[in-house]
Amino acid sequence: MEESQLKSGFVTLIGRPNVGKSTLMNKLIGQKIAITSNKPQTTRNKIQTVYTSEQGQIVFIDTPGIHKAKNKLGEYMVSVAQKNLNEVDVILWLVEPSNFVGAGEKHIAEQLERVKTPVILIINKVDTVKKEEILAFIDTYRKIYDFDEIIPVSALKGTNTDEVISEIFKYLPYGPMFYDEDTVTDQPMRQIVSELIREKALRCLDEEVPHGIAVYIDQMKERKAGKMIDIEATIVCERDSHKGIVIGKQGQMLKKIGSAARYEIEKMMEVHVNLKLWVKVRKEWRDNETQLKNFGYNRKDI
Repeated sequence: MEESQLKSGFVTLIGRPNVGKSTLMNKLIGQKIAITSNKPQTTRNKIQTVYTSEQGQIVFIDTPGIHKAKNKLGEYMVSVAQKNLNEVDVILWLVEPSNFVGAGEKHIAEQLERVKTPVILIINKVDTVKKEEILAFIDTYRKIYDFDEIIPVSALKGTNTDEVISEIFKYLPYGPMFYDEDTVTDQPMRQIVSELIREKALRCLDEEVPHGIAVYIDQMKERKAGKMIDIEATIVCERDSHKGIVIGKQGQMLKKIGSAARYEIEKMMEVHVNLKLWVKVRKEWRDNETQLKNFGYNRKDI
Protein backbone atom coordinates (compact mmCIF):
# COMPACT_ATOMS: atom_id res chain seq x y z
CA MET A 1 0.00 0.00 0.00
CA GLU A 2 1.23 3.53 -0.77
CA GLU A 3 2.48 5.51 2.19
CA SER A 4 -0.12 8.26 1.58
CA GLN A 5 -2.88 5.71 2.24
CA LEU A 6 -1.38 4.41 5.48
CA LYS A 7 -2.72 5.45 8.85
CA SER A 8 -0.65 5.59 11.98
CA GLY A 9 -1.05 6.93 15.47
CA PHE A 10 -0.86 6.46 19.21
CA VAL A 11 -3.45 4.71 21.36
CA THR A 12 -3.50 4.55 25.14
CA LEU A 13 -5.29 1.97 27.26
CA ILE A 14 -6.79 3.26 30.48
CA GLY A 15 -8.98 1.79 33.19
CA ARG A 16 -8.97 0.93 36.84
CA PRO A 17 -6.22 -1.45 37.91
CA ASN A 18 -6.85 -5.10 37.04
CA VAL A 19 -9.46 -4.69 34.29
CA GLY A 20 -7.32 -6.53 31.74
CA LYS A 21 -5.46 -3.77 29.89
CA SER A 22 -2.20 -5.70 29.57
CA THR A 23 -4.03 -8.90 28.58
CA LEU A 24 -5.86 -7.01 25.81
CA MET A 25 -2.69 -5.37 24.54
CA ASN A 26 -0.84 -8.70 24.44
CA LYS A 27 -3.78 -10.22 22.53
CA LEU A 28 -3.89 -7.37 19.98
CA ILE A 29 -0.14 -7.46 19.42
CA GLY A 30 -0.13 -11.27 19.34
CA GLN A 31 2.92 -11.42 21.58
CA LYS A 32 3.55 -11.11 25.29
CA ILE A 33 5.04 -7.73 26.21
CA ALA A 34 2.99 -6.39 29.10
CA ILE A 35 3.00 -8.38 32.31
CA THR A 36 -0.28 -9.72 33.60
CA SER A 37 -1.44 -11.00 36.97
CA ASN A 38 -4.63 -11.01 38.99
CA LYS A 39 -3.16 -8.40 41.35
CA PRO A 40 -3.98 -4.71 40.82
CA GLN A 41 -1.30 -2.21 39.74
CA THR A 42 0.72 -4.80 37.88
CA THR A 43 1.79 -2.25 35.24
CA ARG A 44 4.01 0.53 36.58
CA ASN A 45 5.68 2.05 33.52
CA LYS A 46 4.42 3.11 30.13
CA ILE A 47 4.81 0.13 27.83
CA GLN A 48 5.00 0.93 24.16
CA THR A 49 4.04 -1.83 21.72
CA VAL A 50 3.49 -1.71 18.00
CA TYR A 51 0.80 -3.26 15.80
CA THR A 52 1.49 -3.15 12.05
CA SER A 53 -0.84 -4.24 9.25
CA GLU A 54 -1.66 -3.30 5.66
CA GLN A 55 -3.79 -0.44 6.96
CA GLY A 56 -0.91 1.13 8.85
CA GLN A 57 0.46 1.17 12.37
CA ILE A 58 -0.94 1.49 15.88
CA VAL A 59 1.48 2.32 18.69
CA PHE A 60 -0.09 1.17 21.97
CA ILE A 61 0.86 2.81 25.23
CA ASP A 62 -0.24 0.80 28.25
CA THR A 63 -0.32 3.12 31.22
CA PRO A 64 -0.67 2.32 34.91
CA GLY A 65 -4.30 2.28 36.06
CA ILE A 66 -5.81 5.62 37.03
CA HIS A 67 -6.57 5.56 40.75
CA LYS A 68 -6.28 7.74 43.86
CA ALA A 69 -2.60 7.70 44.83
CA LYS A 70 -1.41 6.54 48.26
CA ASN A 71 2.37 7.09 47.96
CA LYS A 72 5.01 8.60 45.66
CA LEU A 73 5.01 5.55 43.40
CA GLY A 74 1.21 5.87 43.17
CA GLU A 75 1.50 9.58 42.30
CA TYR A 76 4.05 8.78 39.60
CA MET A 77 1.78 6.10 38.12
CA VAL A 78 -1.27 8.39 38.02
CA SER A 79 0.61 11.33 36.48
CA VAL A 80 1.95 9.04 33.71
CA ALA A 81 -1.59 7.87 32.94
CA GLN A 82 -3.15 11.35 32.94
CA LYS A 83 -0.48 13.06 30.85
CA ASN A 84 -0.96 10.52 28.07
CA LEU A 85 -4.64 11.28 27.60
CA ASN A 86 -3.96 14.52 25.73
CA GLU A 87 -1.06 13.21 23.67
CA VAL A 88 -2.63 10.27 21.86
CA ASP A 89 -4.99 9.85 18.89
CA VAL A 90 -7.39 7.39 20.54
CA ILE A 91 -8.17 6.40 24.14
CA LEU A 92 -9.32 2.84 24.88
CA TRP A 93 -11.10 2.77 28.23
CA LEU A 94 -11.45 -0.74 29.62
CA VAL A 95 -14.17 -1.60 32.13
CA GLU A 96 -15.64 -4.80 33.52
CA PRO A 97 -19.20 -5.89 32.60
CA SER A 98 -21.40 -4.39 35.32
CA ASN A 99 -24.60 -2.44 35.94
CA PHE A 100 -22.84 -0.64 38.77
CA VAL A 101 -20.53 2.29 38.03
CA GLY A 102 -18.19 2.71 40.98
CA ALA A 103 -16.23 5.70 42.25
CA GLY A 104 -13.15 4.56 40.27
CA GLU A 105 -15.05 4.70 36.96
CA LYS A 106 -16.65 8.04 37.83
CA HIS A 107 -13.18 9.42 38.62
CA ILE A 108 -11.94 8.33 35.15
CA ALA A 109 -15.04 9.79 33.43
CA GLU A 110 -14.26 13.15 35.11
CA GLN A 111 -10.67 13.02 33.80
CA LEU A 112 -11.96 12.29 30.29
CA GLU A 113 -14.24 15.34 30.27
CA ARG A 114 -11.03 17.43 30.07
CA VAL A 115 -9.70 15.81 26.89
CA LYS A 116 -10.69 16.13 23.22
CA THR A 117 -9.34 12.71 22.17
CA PRO A 118 -11.84 10.12 20.80
CA VAL A 119 -12.73 7.55 23.47
CA ILE A 120 -13.66 3.92 22.69
CA LEU A 121 -15.17 2.02 25.61
CA ILE A 122 -14.13 -1.62 25.82
CA ILE A 123 -16.37 -3.73 28.07
CA ASN A 124 -13.92 -6.53 28.81
CA LYS A 125 -14.42 -10.01 30.29
CA VAL A 126 -17.77 -10.57 28.52
CA ASP A 127 -16.95 -14.29 28.58
CA THR A 128 -17.87 -14.17 32.31
CA VAL A 129 -21.48 -12.96 31.78
CA LYS A 130 -24.61 -13.99 29.84
CA LYS A 131 -24.91 -12.54 26.32
CA GLU A 132 -28.32 -11.04 27.02
CA GLU A 133 -26.91 -8.96 29.88
CA ILE A 134 -24.39 -7.10 27.72
CA LEU A 135 -26.88 -4.57 26.28
CA ALA A 136 -27.81 -3.47 29.80
CA PHE A 137 -24.11 -2.94 30.65
CA ILE A 138 -23.65 -0.84 27.49
CA ASP A 139 -26.65 1.25 28.54
CA THR A 140 -25.24 1.76 32.04
CA TYR A 141 -21.91 3.12 30.77
CA ARG A 142 -23.52 5.26 28.06
CA LYS A 143 -25.06 7.35 30.81
CA ILE A 144 -21.73 8.45 32.32
CA TYR A 145 -19.88 9.55 29.17
CA ASP A 146 -20.48 10.23 25.48
CA PHE A 147 -18.31 7.49 23.94
CA ASP A 148 -17.32 7.44 20.27
CA GLU A 149 -17.68 3.64 20.19
CA ILE A 150 -18.58 0.87 22.66
CA ILE A 151 -17.24 -2.65 22.04
CA PRO A 152 -17.88 -5.73 24.21
CA VAL A 153 -14.71 -7.87 24.28
CA SER A 154 -13.07 -10.86 25.90
CA ALA A 155 -9.33 -10.14 25.88
CA LEU A 156 -8.67 -13.59 27.32
CA LYS A 157 -10.62 -15.47 24.61
CA GLY A 158 -9.91 -12.99 21.79
CA THR A 159 -13.63 -12.21 21.24
CA ASN A 160 -14.15 -9.02 19.15
CA THR A 161 -10.47 -8.03 19.32
CA ASP A 162 -10.38 -7.66 15.49
CA GLU A 163 -13.19 -5.15 15.76
CA VAL A 164 -11.15 -3.13 18.28
CA ILE A 165 -8.33 -2.84 15.71
CA SER A 166 -10.65 -1.76 12.87
CA GLU A 167 -12.42 0.84 15.06
CA ILE A 168 -9.08 2.31 16.16
CA PHE A 169 -7.97 2.74 12.54
CA LYS A 170 -11.17 4.75 11.86
CA TYR A 171 -9.87 7.51 14.16
CA LEU A 172 -6.17 7.51 13.25
CA PRO A 173 -4.69 10.19 10.97
CA TYR A 174 -3.11 9.34 7.61
CA GLY A 175 0.66 9.31 7.78
CA PRO A 176 3.85 7.27 7.59
CA MET A 177 4.72 4.51 10.06
CA PHE A 178 6.72 5.36 13.17
CA TYR A 179 8.54 2.03 13.40
CA ASP A 180 9.85 -0.71 11.10
CA GLU A 181 7.14 -3.26 10.38
CA ASP A 182 8.89 -5.97 12.40
CA THR A 183 9.11 -3.86 15.58
CA VAL A 184 6.91 -5.10 18.42
CA THR A 185 8.12 -2.93 21.30
CA ASP A 186 10.55 -0.07 21.98
CA GLN A 187 11.26 -1.35 25.47
CA PRO A 188 14.84 -2.36 26.20
CA MET A 189 15.25 -6.13 26.65
CA ARG A 190 16.52 -5.65 30.22
CA GLN A 191 13.27 -3.91 31.17
CA ILE A 192 11.13 -6.64 29.61
CA VAL A 193 13.14 -9.33 31.43
CA SER A 194 12.85 -7.53 34.80
CA GLU A 195 9.09 -7.14 34.27
CA LEU A 196 8.72 -10.86 33.45
CA ILE A 197 10.51 -11.76 36.69
CA ARG A 198 8.26 -9.34 38.60
CA GLU A 199 5.19 -10.92 36.98
CA LYS A 200 6.21 -14.38 38.17
CA ALA A 201 6.86 -13.04 41.67
CA LEU A 202 3.40 -11.40 41.67
CA ARG A 203 1.80 -14.67 40.65
CA CYS A 204 3.65 -16.84 43.16
CA LEU A 205 3.54 -14.64 46.26
CA ASP A 206 0.92 -13.81 48.87
CA GLU A 207 -1.22 -10.65 48.75
CA GLU A 208 1.01 -8.82 51.27
CA VAL A 209 4.30 -8.67 49.43
CA PRO A 210 3.77 -7.89 45.72
CA HIS A 211 3.15 -4.11 45.80
CA GLY A 212 6.40 -3.69 47.68
CA ILE A 213 8.62 -5.43 45.17
CA ALA A 214 10.76 -4.21 42.30
CA VAL A 215 13.19 -6.13 40.12
CA TYR A 216 16.39 -4.87 38.56
CA ILE A 217 18.85 -6.64 36.30
CA ASP A 218 22.39 -6.71 37.69
CA GLN A 219 23.85 -8.19 34.55
CA MET A 220 22.80 -9.78 31.30
CA LYS A 221 25.56 -11.38 29.20
CA GLU A 222 25.44 -13.54 26.11
CA ARG A 223 28.01 -16.37 26.02
CA LYS A 224 30.44 -16.49 23.13
CA ALA A 225 28.69 -19.29 21.26
CA GLY A 226 25.47 -17.24 21.50
CA LYS A 227 23.35 -20.18 22.68
CA MET A 228 23.11 -19.15 26.33
CA ILE A 229 22.45 -15.89 28.20
CA ASP A 230 23.50 -15.43 31.82
CA ILE A 231 21.14 -13.16 33.74
CA GLU A 232 21.57 -12.00 37.32
CA ALA A 233 18.65 -10.10 38.84
CA THR A 234 17.70 -8.74 42.25
CA ILE A 235 14.20 -8.76 43.70
CA VAL A 236 13.85 -5.81 46.06
CA CYS A 237 11.28 -5.80 48.87
CA GLU A 238 10.45 -3.36 51.67
CA ARG A 239 10.75 -5.50 54.80
CA ASP A 240 12.91 -8.27 56.25
CA SER A 241 9.78 -10.36 56.80
CA HIS A 242 8.96 -9.96 53.07
CA LYS A 243 12.45 -11.15 52.14
CA GLY A 244 11.77 -14.38 54.04
CA ILE A 245 8.49 -14.88 52.17
CA VAL A 246 10.13 -14.22 48.76
CA ILE A 247 12.92 -16.74 49.48
CA GLY A 248 10.56 -19.27 51.10
CA LYS A 249 11.33 -22.39 53.08
CA GLN A 250 14.75 -23.68 52.02
CA GLY A 251 14.66 -21.29 49.08
CA GLN A 252 11.66 -23.03 47.49
CA MET A 253 9.68 -19.86 46.62
CA LEU A 254 12.65 -18.15 44.98
CA LYS A 255 13.30 -21.34 42.99
CA LYS A 256 9.66 -21.41 41.86
CA ILE A 257 9.77 -17.74 40.76
CA GLY A 258 13.10 -18.32 39.00
CA SER A 259 12.07 -21.38 37.02
CA ALA A 260 8.75 -19.78 35.93
CA ALA A 261 10.58 -16.61 34.85
CA ARG A 262 13.35 -18.54 33.07
CA TYR A 263 10.78 -20.48 31.04
CA GLU A 264 9.09 -17.23 29.84
CA ILE A 265 12.39 -15.48 29.09
CA GLU A 266 13.65 -18.48 27.07
CA LYS A 267 10.39 -18.59 25.13
CA MET A 268 10.61 -14.88 24.32
CA MET A 269 14.36 -14.70 23.51
CA GLU A 270 14.55 -18.15 21.86
CA VAL A 271 17.80 -18.96 23.67
CA HIS A 272 18.80 -20.92 26.79
CA VAL A 273 18.91 -18.80 29.94
CA ASN A 274 20.93 -19.25 33.11
CA LEU A 275 19.02 -17.12 35.65
CA LYS A 276 20.27 -16.25 39.12
CA LEU A 277 18.01 -14.36 41.52
CA TRP A 278 18.95 -12.45 44.68
CA VAL A 279 16.67 -10.79 47.25
CA LYS A 280 17.45 -7.48 48.99
CA VAL A 281 15.57 -5.23 51.42
CA ARG A 282 15.20 -1.49 50.70
CA LYS A 283 12.89 -0.07 53.35
CA GLU A 284 10.04 2.16 52.10
CA TRP A 285 11.52 2.39 48.60
CA ARG A 286 8.14 3.36 47.13
CA ASP A 287 8.28 6.67 49.00
CA ASN A 288 11.94 7.40 48.27
CA GLU A 289 12.57 9.54 45.14
CA THR A 290 16.15 8.23 44.72
CA GLN A 291 15.12 4.58 45.00
CA LEU A 292 12.23 5.15 42.57
CA LYS A 293 14.70 6.56 40.02
CA ASN A 294 17.04 3.60 40.56
CA PHE A 295 14.21 1.21 39.70
CA GLY A 296 13.25 3.13 36.56
CA TYR A 297 10.34 5.26 37.84
CA ASN A 298 11.49 8.80 37.09
CA ARG A 299 8.96 11.63 37.23
CA LYS A 300 11.05 13.66 34.74
CA ASP A 301 10.50 10.96 32.12
CA ILE A 302 6.77 11.51 32.14
